[in-house]
Amino acid sequence: MFLQSVSLWNLAFYVLMVFMATLGLWDVFFGFEENKCSMSYMFEYPEYQKIELPKKLAKRYPAYELYLYGEGSYAEEHKILPLTGIPVVFLPGNAGSYKQVRSVGSIALRKAEDIDFRYHFDFFSVNFNEELVALYGGSLQKQTKFVHECIKTILKLYKGQEFAPKSVAIIGHSMGGLVARALLTLKNFKQDLINLLITQATPHVAPVMPLDRFITDFYMTVNNYWILNARHINLTTLSVAGGFRDYQVRSGLTFLPKLSHHTSALSVVSSAVPKTWVSTDHLSIVWCKQLQLTTIRAFFDLIDADTKQITQNPKKKLSVLNHHFIRHPAKHFEENPAIISDLTGTSMWVPVKVSKWTYVAYNESDKIYFTFPLANHRKIYTHVYCQSTMLDTNSWIFGCINSTSMCRQGIDLSWKAELLPTIKSLMLRLQDYPSLSHLVVYVPSIHGSKFVVDCEFFKKETRSIQLPVTHLFSFGLSSRKVILNTSGLFYNIELLNFGQIYQAFKINVVSKCSGVKEEITSIYKLHIPWSYEDSLTIAQVPSSTEISLKLHIAQPENDSHVALLKMYTSSDCQYEVTVKTSFSQILGQVVRFHGGALPAYVTSSILLAYGGQLYSLFSTGHCLEYTIMLDKEAKPYKVDPFVIMIKFLLGYNWFKELWDVLMLPELDAIVLTSQSMCFPLVSLILFLFGTCTAYWGGLLSSTSVRLLSSLWLALKRPSELPKDIKMISVDLPFLTIVLIIVSWTTCGAFAILLTYLYYVFKIVHLQASLTAYKNSQTVNPKHSRRSEKKSNHHKDSTVHHLRLSASDAEDSLRMHSTVINLITWIVLLSMPSLIYWLKNLSKLLKITSQFPLPLAVGVIAFGSAHLYRVPCFVFIPLLFHALCNFM
Repeated sequence: MFLQSVSLWNLAFYVLMVFMATLGLWDVFFGFEENKCSMSYMFEYPEYQKIELPKKLAKRYPAYELYLYGEGSYAEEHKILPLTGIPVVFLPGNAGSYKQVRSVGSIALRKAEDIDFRYHFDFFSVNFNEELVALYGGSLQKQTKFVHECIKTILKLYKGQEFAPKSVAIIGHSMGGLVARALLTLKNFKQDLINLLITQATPHVAPVMPLDRFITDFYMTVNNYWILNARHINLTTLSVAGGFRDYQVRSGLTFLPKLSHHTSALSVVSSAVPKTWVSTDHLSIVWCKQLQLTTIRAFFDLIDADTKQITQNPKKKLSVLNHHFIRHPAKHFEENPAIISDLTGTSMWVPVKVSKWTYVAYNESDKIYFTFPLANHRKIYTHVYCQSTMLDTNSWIFGCINSTSMCRQGIDLSWKAELLPTIKSLMLRLQDYPSLSHLVVYVPSIHGSKFVVDCEFFKKETRSIQLPVTHLFSFGLSSRKVILNTSGLFYNIELLNFGQIYQAFKINVVSKCSGVKEEITSIYKLHIPWSYEDSLTIAQVPSSTEISLKLHIAQPENDSHVALLKMYTSSDCQYEVTVKTSFSQILGQVVRFHGGALPAYVTSSILLAYGGQLYSLFSTGHCLEYTIMLDKEAKPYKVDPFVIMIKFLLGYNWFKELWDVLMLPELDAIVLTSQSMCFPLVSLILFLFGTCTAYWGGLLSSTSVRLLSSLWLALKRPSELPKDIKMISVDLPFLTIVLIIVSWTTCGAFAILLTYLYYVFKIVHLQASLTAYKNSQTVNPKHSRRSEKKSNHHKDSTVHHLRLSASDAEDSLRMHSTVINLITWIVLLSMPSLIYWLKNLSKLLKITSQFPLPLAVGVIAFGSAHLYRVPCFVFIPLLFHALCNFM
């Protein structure tokens, strides 16, 4: 019946929408690289020592705990307090465990052992009882206050020590990072208690799903404080995102707001982090070995040798984080690196006058300095590029001033190099170094190792190639390509007209090599200049390599930079680069950035259909089918123009003032625009997806009601149609009081669910009655007509008017079926709160302990003369007790 009321064209449209939504969902949940993270392992059995909290604090937060992580002998030694290391606090996120600290804690312990415990870190972890704070934000403020108390407790553990810390470093995963930022909003919190904050996959900009007012208010409080007090916040903060593998928290939400006067904040995607270069999912970001190694290296470089604690110098902290997380020069960090280096010793000096040079080093017995005179090259070329496959941390390239053939001292240019997975490279613009007379490449004496060093001089225009991306609506049917014919080592492909989050492309790089016997590696680096979200692809050439091209952050309006595909190539190969639009990835971007808004569009479509049914009932006296009204009424032009008009008018001060006087909330479209998320046609696409979801949801609801009614008929066959046309029964006041009590004593979402189930029961009963009535009419229509005629003569007129005709019953069923679709979405949106409540049912044990006394009274009062009631009184506390144990 449901499908019969839909035309073939509309059905085809709904199937098409499902197909498009499936493409988008597939791209979000499966359209990313495989997990390349190495698992971090503990070398000894991990131990978690519970830190005893003050009694008042433990009583105030009975569900929360604080632990110290340790392994082996370290864990045994530190069971006797006080401590002597550098305190770091790990804050788990939504449903996170305090045991997640083991990966970073174990690696830090191994690093401390390598330096004979000259410095070491004490890793603490907070147990938030695995609360689902992403689903319900009511506990976020409580968690924040508890962390404040934990910090004060931790610092007391170091009292009396020679190098006692005055602050802690914090690593926050997911919502734990937001809790760490919220510490600054507490009235009595001293900012000096935190010296460094590193967040991992933390949604800083907005909640992933704004499911309740508590979480949105918490975000508003935290972000407003950080924006308004940016000049006074000196906390060095690093936010690390997981990239496209993390479909729970998209990376765009993790980027801290860029404020001109707040320069101590960095945001980076894990795929751009040197020595990591992988995308991580939401959980693996805490155990990804590559990322945790980078984090620990940064921690040890942050230590001040004088205080044996993390440095208080904000410039050094930012310099260390830039070194390890933004651009690594393939050298160990030095706070004040020596710019001038001595080039002395028994070494060979070999002049090189060609513009392109390659040297293969193998079992070198002597040190060699290769010198490149720059005077002649400046006349022809603009840049010089050098690379080496020897990935040690020694200086390898220098610049000489006013030298003829050799120099005793040179400017160490190695600090300007960049580390890549298989090479370290350096690019210099010659006019930026007018005082340099020679470029010097150093090859050390080695035994048993083989590496290659290459250098070439070139003009910028020969290596910078423009490649405009294809149009959004080309749907991948057309493409654009460039061919790299010259035998260079480096190319910049400028991706013109690419800078919006709704754009998505596939880049295909085909390499063809001639006369190559050994395996050659090429690196393709997608560089986004307005945010640190670069990604690298390593290809063994000759090969065909596909690269996904899409953004986490849109290009700012005042930014004129161009996205680049940096290609580190082989001079023996020819490369062909093709770009074309990826329609599935565009849909993936829509789902990734706006999927959370889909319930609003579904509800909007159902409301339009509901309004159409009400008007139909008013004008004709009959309620039309839900699908007919959905096709007729659920149109984007009935909604979007009003939103666009309001957004336009809010640009005028008089309308904005009127809006504020009426105390209306901020328009969501303006919020999305401020986050660079309002892209063309997104509202239309979401509305179509919403209408499609409303249709298939209605089909599922209708089918479920029919199946349940069939089950009802199998168990109990109604003899006649319901007497009352309304779903509201006489026991409604009693039910209302019961549900209010349930809502007040347990959870509002639980009361909503009970209401929903009761309503479904009534609809199923109505459907079963109508089905039974129709079946009886079909089996014996003549007898039915005689019975009806006889009934009309003999039954009381009042009873007759209370009876529902089949037509009225169908109208009632159609209307209530639409209402149940609306209520279904209310239940779904309240489900997170219910899940949170169920997760914390252990608190119900205290309430359960109060039940036996009144029930014992009830047994005597109502069961002494009616013994069959006694089991009911016993069942209630047992049920709640079982729930407590289960949860």
